[in-house]
Amino acid sequence: MSTPADLAGRLTGLVGALRSHGVRIGTGETVDAGRAVAALGLTDRELLREGLAATLLHGTGQRAVFDQVFDLYFPRGVGGPGGGSGDRSGDREELRERLAAALADDDTALLRQLAAEAVDGLGGYGSSPGSDGWSSHQTLDRLRPQTLLARVRADVRARGGSDTGFADRLLDDEIRRRIEAFRGMVAAEARRRVAERRGRDRIARRAVAPTADRVDFLSAGREQLSELRRTVQPLARKLATRLAARRRRAARGSIDLRRTLRGSLSTGGVPMRPILRRRRPVRPELVLLCDVSGSVSGFSDFTMLLVQALHDQFSKVRVFAFVNRIDEVTGLLEHGRADPEGLGARIRAEATLTGWHGSSDYGMALGEFAQRYGAAVTPRTTVFVLGDARNNNLDPNLAAVREITGQARRVYWLNPEPHSLWGTGDSAAPEYAKLVEMHECRTAGQLGGLIGRLLPV
Repeated sequence: MSTPADLAGRLTGLVGALRSHGVRIGTGETVDAGRAVAALGLTDRELLREGLAATLLHGTGQRAVFDQVFDLYFPRGVGGPGGGSGDRSGDREELRERLAAALADDDTALLRQLAAEAVDGLGGYGSSPGSDGWSSHQTLDRLRPQTLLARVRADVRARGGSDTGFADRLLDDEIRRRIEAFRGMVAAEARRRVAERRGRDRIARRAVAPTADRVDFLSAGREQLSELRRTVQPLARKLATRLAARRRRAARGSIDLRRTLRGSLSTGGVPMRPILRRRRPVRPELVLLCDVSGSVSGFSDFTMLLVQALHDQFSKVRVFAFVNRIDEVTGLLEHGRADPEGLGARIRAEATLTGWHGSSDYGMALGEFAQRYGAAVTPRTTVFVLGDARNNNLDPNLAAVREITGQARRVYWLNPEPHSLWGTGDSAAPEYAKLVEMHECRTAGQLGGLIGRLLPV
């Protein structure tokens, strides 16, 4: 039986872990969560999960992190079903048979039990009693649930599953969904077991996958980049609202002191009605220069999609992509709106991005831009350069950068590498940063903040 002090500790630990993952939780939400625990009790764990989610979260994008952290602070149980003595190969095929049957029945309770047995029997590593730790990767590598698709499909059909209305392709998609859910159960079980040994707080902060807006662009995998692309439209709507508000404030102008004092003569010199210099703001122009080589391409693709979603905020948007040659891809970006997943491949297939070698050459690309597309930059233009400034120890062509900055209204450089790595190896970031205002931009959250702050109105 949990004591009130233990419950309070678990709740404050849960809140602290969520805050470490960027979820904004104030004192009021924490108090509401405590009241929810008191009202709902601990009997129905899923009801408690939903109650805490309702009081602590501000959006659906935070739910995945919440569920992982909740499972650590309010686990289903303690310990495991067995001794956790490591690999029990003799039981593996029997476990796979039971798993195939549970997947065919879509039995969530049994799948959760099998996940615990799999981690206990196949995921332990180390030599100390009961294992030094548990690995979901090792468990899934030994169990190989993804190879059960054909067997589960046959079981579903044999049990009358063909009458459920699933066509073959839809049935396969449904089975894959069940297998993916089981993989998540294995990951949660391994995380819980490790947390028992090493401490919940430590694991909740280090072993829980971050929200999409906190994923590092340079280390994001394919699935994480796909999730990021799904956040483009909501982020664009938020930024458009912010930019519109800034534009309204800017249109009011500053106080016209002379006219204000003249108008105050009727009130004995007291300026009761300030008179403003009305501005007539013109929508600015935007130019993007995007490095699409290597791991930087995911960062550039996401930023291009975000700016395209914001195109109504500008009078003109032009986008250029480069590796060591530069080419305009504004038209390709229009097609990319319909297929954001294939945007990068489309750009690399249809644009001229490389010359006699395939390595990045910022100096060559920036020089070609200044020579071929210099007219794209005017005193109304804000230029964003996207890239890590790793120039393979080639000439950075600072003269071309000076030419671009001399023509533009503003030039900003967004660098997806940590600031501590600027200037290491073949990085020319310090040289470019002397001429251009350079900002670290590693995640979608950072990008949204920078775009909202730096974009002109």
